[in-house]
Amino acid sequence: MRWRFTYLYAGLFLVSGVATLAVVAAFAGGSVDVAPRPGSGGALQGASGAALARIASLEHQLAQAQARQHEQLLLGSAVGLLATGLLSLVLGWYAAGRVLRPLRMMTATTRRISADSLHERLSVDGPHDELRDLGDTVDALLSRLENSFAAQRRFVADASHELRTPLATMRAAVDVTLAKPGPLPEQTRVLAGRVRGELDQVDRLLEGLLTLARAQHELPEPESVPLDDLVEQALTARGLSVDQLEAAPGASARGNRTLLRRLVENLVDNAVIHNEPGGWVQVVVRDDGPVVTLVVENGGSVLTDSQVTELTRPFHRAGPDRTGARGSGLGLAIVAAVAEAHDGRLELTARDGGGLRVVVTLPAAMDRADDRAGDGADVEAGAA
Repeated sequence: MRWRFTYLYAGLFLVSGVATLAVVAAFAGGSVDVAPRPGSGGALQGASGAALARIASLEHQLAQAQARQHEQLLLGSAVGLLATGLLSLVLGWYAAGRVLRPLRMMTATTRRISADSLHERLSVDGPHDELRDLGDTVDALLSRLENSFAAQRRFVADASHELRTPLATMRAAVDVTLAKPGPLPEQTRVLAGRVRGELDQVDRLLEGLLTLARAQHELPEPESVPLDDLVEQALTARGLSVDQLEAAPGASARGNRTLLRRLVENLVDNAVIHNEPGGWVQVVVRDDGPVVTLVVENGGSVLTDSQVTELTRPFHRAGPDRTGARGSGLGLAIVAAVAEAHDGRLELTARDGGGLRVVVTLPAAMDRADDRAGDGADVEAGAA
């Protein structure tokens, strides 16, 4: 836009300059007409032929001088127009920059504001002009977004907490029914077990909602969290082999330990649940200097790119095999929220042979070990 404004300014100047030059050329292009004075006719008739020739020569010289002056005037005007045209490009670039500077500042501030910093405002100063009105409009929009985000987070947190009590009551009623003395009908026992399983599923769903709401809030003071330890604990807890776990000490991320543990557990659970019989799981932890990279790959059904892009949407599962799988549908949504809350990045890629490749990049801890032996370490584990 700055270049467009510059070309516009320079173009308008050149058009006006050419029009001015045309007017000057029109008025300066007239010839000198030497009219005889009254009463000089007889003198001219009595003049000799030499005198008439002299007069004609002088008139010719005067016309040539006038033509040269006219050419010099046009040449000087053209040179001046060219010089001022180049100067107009410089001045146009400077003027366009001054005009667009408030817009650039507003754009930078708006880009910096995210879901966790919606309390910031543009607060455009200066006269009440169009730019001030635009800044006030954006501030009003940010205020509405902040209120909407806050209301959404409060609703999720409050609803999850409020639902814990009736769930606990229903779970206790089922346990009391199963613990009654005397034989129970088999149908009652099966139904109670099924209800207990559904209650556990709802409880896991509420826990996922609470984690998602917590991840979307401003994080507490971050700490150094060793990702290699979290991965080893998650693999061991799920009965996976860690014989090839060779993560060098020091692969630590900067963030909240509870949320990062949930991130690792969700990735491992997702790789195990959405797999195939006799499938495989591979986990890699790398220390890439300023960032720590966690890669989780697994086998499974073939996914399309459109299905992969929807996996981080809450309560969404791609494919009929994922729809029937156990889980709340919040696993990768929580991973995405935790990664974003830590200024990290989540990348999902469908593998050619089936399955999914998940790459999470997180800021490395500032106080990680300085004597790291290599640039990264691979953590591999085969599915049980």
